[in-house]
Amino acid sequence: MFRFVKCLFVIITCFFSYFQMAVAAATPLYGPQLQGFTYPYPLHYYSFTSQGVPLEMGYMDIAPQGAGNGKAVVLLHGKNFCAATWEDTIKALSRQGYRVIAPDQIGFCTSTKPDHYQYSFQQLAGNTHSLLLSLGIAKAMVVGHSTGGMLATRYALMFPAAVQKLVLVNPIGLEDWKALGVPYRTPDQWYERELKTSAAGIRQYELTTYYVGHWKPAYDCWVDMLAGLNQGSGHKQVAWNSALIYDMIFTQPVVYEFKDLQVPTTLIIGTADTTAIGSDIASAAVKSTLGHYDRLGKDTVKRIPGGQLIEFAGLGHAPQMEEPERFNHTLLQVLNR
Repeated sequence: MFRFVKCLFVIITCFFSYFQMAVAAATPLYGPQLQGFTYPYPLHYYSFTSQGVPLEMGYMDIAPQGAGNGKAVVLLHGKNFCAATWEDTIKALSRQGYRVIAPDQIGFCTSTKPDHYQYSFQQLAGNTHSLLLSLGIAKAMVVGHSTGGMLATRYALMFPAAVQKLVLVNPIGLEDWKALGVPYRTPDQWYERELKTSAAGIRQYELTTYYVGHWKPAYDCWVDMLAGLNQGSGHKQVAWNSALIYDMIFTQPVVYEFKDLQVPTTLIIGTADTTAIGSDIASAAVKSTLGHYDRLGKDTVKRIPGGQLIEFAGLGHAPQMEEPERFNHTLLQVLNR
């Protein structure tokens, strides 16, 4: 019996290894600025100098379909997302007369991955503000998802006169993980972790953490996008910038400053989300307390002056991708109000 179980274990292990190799072999490879991956709308580049380094921000600037309403919406992506993942939302907003700007932040996707960069949400907000001013946009509605929600919050705190409305979609940073007991990872430790990024690992993480155990074929291209970027010719550069960005996310919480927001703010929360940076190395006792978005949304909106909370019961980290029609209908109601 023992020999049978041992043989069965070996067979399963070999099959799993073969599956991982097959997935890796099937993953397309992209350049360090996601060269080779096709965005849903024309890609432009904003060139500027920051911290003494010439940089490029990739972005999409989509004109309204038909008669425009004179309003602009800025869509800020999350850590494991790119501007392209806003595709369905861009289409819905454009049809309703909005001009839509969807940038990739420095260190992400189609933008520059510097050798050295002091990442801060203040710096990324400043970069984004400069981009918008270069496009003649002095005031916009800002929608931030996940890490983009942390950035959108910082943007609204720094440039309140430039924000008509703020919408935060399952933003991370609704709790201070380090203060709650999550161990600190150094950038070097993050770097070693990011070097191991694979399509299989991305899929498994997103399945369990983002999509509540329900996978859709539409998600596959986004897995390929991330895996192809991480495993492509810029492998080490991408991993290093990702490590620095994770350090920024972990050490620069915005949770203490929601009370200072001065713009109309709406939280849109998928209540089944469990995202919590560093929870994979937290103790079981600490981990059990983290990432409860069904509670975090309710707690956070109380801190936001005049804040509004909209909950999507049972949805996970990315409601705009899980149920795009429902999400876009809700978002347009918020923006048109």
